Amino acid sequence: MAEAELAAGLARVVATAVGGPVVVTGLHRLSGGASRETWSFDADGTGGPRRLILRRDAPGITSSPMTLEARCMAAAAAAGVPVPRMVAASDDPAALGAAFLVMERVDGETIPRRVLRDHGDPAAGARLAAQCGIALAGIHRAGAVDGLPAEDPVARWRATLDDLGSPHQAFELAFRWLEDHRPPPRPATLVHGDFRVGNLVVGPEGLRAVLDWELATLGDPLTDLGWFCVRAWRYGRDHLRAGGLSEGDAFVCAYEAASGAPVDRAALLWWETMGTLTWGILCGVQAARHTSGAVRSVELAAIGRRVCENEWDVLGCLERAGWPG
Repeated sequence: MAEAELAAGLARVVATAVGGPVVVTGLHRLSGGASRETWSFDADGTGGPRRLILRRDAPGITSSPMTLEARCMAAAAAAGVPVPRMVAASDDPAALGAAFLVMERVDGETIPRRVLRDHGDPAAGARLAAQCGIALAGIHRAGAVDGLPAEDPVARWRATLDDLGSPHQAFELAFRWLEDHRPPPRPATLVHGDFRVGNLVVGPEGLRAVLDWELATLGDPLTDLGWFCVRAWRYGRDHLRAGGLSEGDAFVCAYEAASGAPVDRAALLWWETMGTLTWGILCGVQAARHTSGAVRSVELAAIGRRVCENEWDVLGCLERAGWPG
């Protein structure tokens, strides 16, 4: 869909949402996002000017329904989690050429290395990490959302790796350990699925909004805490386990205080290992989109080169767990 056609479609979508004619200007695509496109634009009409964001499925990608993502955000907002305000969402490709979600734009920084630079002071990093723990507690309080998938992550990613048809001995070892050391199950909650620096809008005062809900599921809340601790999301600040922001105590303690639920540190390591394995397999999935010819992309090819990093990282997780031993 050409930009002029997309702008005209957005004008119709927003006009329907606000109940009056709208003029769309300043439409441009933002960088980042391997599975969904992100566009910024302004809409002027009934109710005054609006600074908005469009998220749209990328060509050839079948993601979770946009309306489901919108319901997850609404549930999180009701639980006190900072999220952008929704304007419109639809799974029908007729209006904009693909399923879409339109929301208000939240000012702030999203680029991980800049966030970590701006919060490089230990006190600032610990404060933002604690805010992340509090936000996750809110997400997990939101309860179930109709339509959310609930799957065994080990079985899901085992099948995904098998479908790729690419052998990875480190991943096989991780699967063996994960199967043999499953922590006791916890009551399933709304899980963001990709909560990390890079999917957050951050200002000088800290967390402003939680973005990118496309991987939301119904599952163990420690899924999100473990994912936040995966080494890939520390962006070189490897000694700061909690998202490159702090060593972990501020993050976990804030979550415990806000949720009222203690966090088993051994179970957290299990979920960090699961997250590391998941990201490694996802890197292979993204690369396969490029090598198969479905989407020719240097970005996807580069992500594929990171599979070996996650093989190394998952072995580090197993070593920390004392396995084999």
